[in-house]
Amino acid sequence: MFLVTGATGDIGRRVVRLLRQREESVRAFVRLTSRYGELEHRGADIFIGDLKYDKDIAQACQGVQYIISAHGSDNDALALDYRANIELINQAKAMGVQHFVFISVLGADRGYEDAPVFKAKRAVERYLAASGINYTILRPAGLASNLLPLAERFRETGLYFLIGDPKNRTSIVSTDDLARIAVDSVTVAGACNQIFSVGGPEILLREDIPQIFSRIFNQEPIVINLPLLAVDGLRSVLGIINPETQKALGTFRTLLSEEFFCRKEEIALLEQTFNLELETLESFLRRYLAV
Repeated sequence: MFLVTGATGDIGRRVVRLLRQREESVRAFVRLTSRYGELEHRGADIFIGDLKYDKDIAQACQGVQYIISAHGSDNDALALDYRANIELINQAKAMGVQHFVFISVLGADRGYEDAPVFKAKRAVERYLAASGINYTILRPAGLASNLLPLAERFRETGLYFLIGDPKNRTSIVSTDDLARIAVDSVTVAGACNQIFSVGGPEILLREDIPQIFSRIFNQEPIVINLPLLAVDGLRSVLGIINPETQKALGTFRTLLSEEFFCRKEEIALLEQTFNLELETLESFLRRYLAV
């Protein structure tokens, strides 16, 4: 049986769907307030719990052979990106889990001191690699599914807000491809005890994204390019009101200010190892937007 955390998120939901399509047994770790009806309908074993509680993690891990950690932080990197994953690894080791797949983030190893999510995920990577459990660590760049709401807004208004340098490079991966890679990691021999950078087949400039929207919807984009100073100003204000939110914005600023793209050789290795042809961003958007 597979345990999937973050099972109602963009990655986790697709992982569960794929596992059920392959008629694999899967336990979906969800919160009571989340929308898990589709997963239940597909035949997943629904485990309602909270990753902030060790007892829930221990119970969810019983009888599990594989774990795919796909949950996000909900602006609480310490509790969810770090502590929950550490406890998942501890339980995996105690219960003899055969393989642990960890969804990290591209750039986790760069030492971004002002980005809590990056720091937490890097600490988990190290802990997992030293645990003795068979593992695969996936470091995705931007997820194509994150752009769907922006694309819908563009369809209605023609507007695209771009914060920071429009020339920054990115490798946006099809979220469906990432889910397939995560699932296949437990059976592909070349993925065992490896770390992979995961991106799409193209290196894009951030200013290319509204042009892709323009082609899809056949309308000229109105690009509003805001400076990073706008985010810095917001962080300063929030620092007085809510210091925790200010810290969370450090990760957001890092994502906006730095480049996150995969080299061609990294993509070639990914396609060779997992025997797939990665989908372009435009193809992904066209499929989901029915254009």
